[in-house]
Amino acid sequence: MSGIIPKSKTKGTDFCGAGNYYYIIRSDLGCYMETSDLTKGSDISIFSLHPACKDGHHYLADEDGSFYIIKGKSFHRVKNLMTDSCAEVHSLHPNCQGGDHYLSTSGKYYIIFKAKGTYRVTNNLHQDTNSAEYKLHPDCQNGLYYWGMPNHCYVLKPASKWGVQFCGSTDLSNDKFFGVYSVHPDVLNFLPGGLSVTKGPAFGIWENIKTITNESNTPVTLTNKINKKVGYNKEKMTQITHNWKIVSTDSGDLAGLIAKVHFSFSAEYGGSRVNTEKESWNEATEEEEQLSFELKPKESVYLWQYRMGFGEEPVLFCRDLKITKDPKPPTEVPLPPAQS
Repeated sequence: MSGIIPKSKTKGTDFCGAGNYYYIIRSDLGCYMETSDLTKGSDISIFSLHPACKDGHHYLADEDGSFYIIKGKSFHRVKNLMTDSCAEVHSLHPNCQGGDHYLSTSGKYYIIFKAKGTYRVTNNLHQDTNSAEYKLHPDCQNGLYYWGMPNHCYVLKPASKWGVQFCGSTDLSNDKFFGVYSVHPDVLNFLPGGLSVTKGPAFGIWENIKTITNESNTPVTLTNKINKKVGYNKEKMTQITHNWKIVSTDSGDLAGLIAKVHFSFSAEYGGSRVNTEKESWNEATEEEEQLSFELKPKESVYLWQYRMGFGEEPVLFCRDLKITKDPKPPTEVPLPPAQS
């Protein structure tokens, strides 16, 4: 089933919470989302990530409003992910290194070690003061992302027949979740793999845009003007950002970038694993091309254009045409594979 890509498979992506706000970090897009409600998609704003705050292995925020970007054996603490203000760098205590997920709640820091099935709680990531380790309950082990809020933490679960949901907990050592909540589509669209949930899996198909036939009983050379659409359906894609307040971003056309990145994901997460960088990502326009064909009596040629989209909606109209004498569409993918 297509769904959200887990944190372990997408570098620089994470959830964290501070005060009344939830934050979703997307280093691959160069920005992050802030919202006051994941279930209602309320007050969504998009901000640029400062270069020093990109590509963290883990992100968390504490009750003082500081953000922590963990890379390897150290962490970068800042007050603002957009400006990198009040930045400090500290080493992680050896006991606090190598975690799969990090979060902060109730003035403490939690480090989840999935392979061991445990989590560590400490007052200080640098000194590991007042620390203890606990067994992680089996129902808490399959989380895609974990984040903390005042007095509790949340676990984002894999997509199910009920959609993408997250659970709240005050104790990761038991299964006493105090609620199960659905993630709003406006939030899902920002998550890696989210478009496959809201729009449907990515597809790539050859579409027959014209068939030319020599109806006569003699060989002929036919010249035809071919009109093709090239570019991407910007109007359709920007619908996913209509409820976002884009405060600042260095990404330019953010909706187009989200689509481009999604096409590079594997089919497991609703992508096509292709690189579309060299295609036109300008708004789609009609282009005219003149072609000549030498056709035998009653012979036909078929003109195909490769198109990509989500669900059943075409989004990207690729440049190249393919000409065949076979009425069946070509089978090869004309785009280079995405690097894993």
